[in-house]
Amino acid sequence: MIELQEASKVVGRVTHIKPTTLRLEAGHFNVLLGATGSGKTSLIKLIAGLDPLANGKVLIDGVDVSRVSTQKRKVSLVHQFFVNYPHMTVFENIASPLRVAGMARSEIQGRVEEAADLLQLRPMLNRRPSELSGGQQQRTALARAIAKESRAVLLDEPLANLDYKLREELREQLPELLAGRGSVVVYATSEPEEALLLGGRTALMADGQVTQFGPTAEIYRNPDNLKAAQVFSDPPINSAAATKFGNEMRLASGISWQLDGHAASLPDGEYTIAVRPHRVTPHRLTDRDVALNGHVLVTELSGSDSSAHFRLGEDAWVSLAVGVHPYEVGTDHVFYMNPAHCRYFGTDGKRVA
Repeated sequence: MIELQEASKVVGRVTHIKPTTLRLEAGHFNVLLGATGSGKTSLIKLIAGLDPLANGKVLIDGVDVSRVSTQKRKVSLVHQFFVNYPHMTVFENIASPLRVAGMARSEIQGRVEEAADLLQLRPMLNRRPSELSGGQQQRTALARAIAKESRAVLLDEPLANLDYKLREELREQLPELLAGRGSVVVYATSEPEEALLLGGRTALMADGQVTQFGPTAEIYRNPDNLKAAQVFSDPPINSAAATKFGNEMRLASGISWQLDGHAASLPDGEYTIAVRPHRVTPHRLTDRDVALNGHVLVTELSGSDSSAHFRLGEDAWVSLAVGVHPYEVGTDHVFYMNPAHCRYFGTDGKRVA
């Protein structure tokens, strides 16, 4: 287990990680999800011992390692940008931490071959890094981390530079392989979809702090606050200021709908509503759908999905729908939203319904 106790990082007068308390356990993936600059890499470096703590503690398996060197923490770290020893073959790169640990030659052979097979590197074991493509070099770095006996495996967006097919394969294989070794696995990503595919538990990060932590699917369905909802949505979650009066919720743009359930019992006043892009559709799907008169700004076609960025009053919204839809940039288009898919947040950003 890795435990952070009020751990923080400060560089000069800039706080990179605000006081953070977090418990990361073995047996599943622990995902750090956040946009670039949210603090994911900084938090991983604190765990690895690459950056000093300003305050607080880092414990691994109950032992305070806050002042322990990176080498003595027995962790494996894989960055987005591969790091290999240029004078060694691929086999020697993968085997290097095992040899340092004094492992028997026969066991080293087996571990290296197992990791090489997983990452499709067996034909390259006798090559040097300069003879490999960028993707092959990153796979070598991953194989070294997989083969090493570590108390923690720290993966900082490790699949970002791999081709699509291999990335998809590894997303399926890595959780089972790494979780079965008894190490604490920490995986940083900026992609919400990747977090959902990996499962496990996710810490949502924004502005150098964890905004919510728990089972990945549960956090996606029930964000505690608006920041958490914004982090766990790609494209960005749609939001707008709203006013509740009686059983009606009204946007500044004039769009309104009747409330029921818990939302209807909220006190009258100001709120923020949020709805994910795939819940905003170009066609009416139910009798409860509310029409949204949007001005189309940008359209995109990605695979079998169409997205439209549009202006709704003073707010920029996105619709993400299956299929090809005839949007025209610069024109008005009616979109639809079922209020049942809305989340409601108070003026302090905390979810209220």
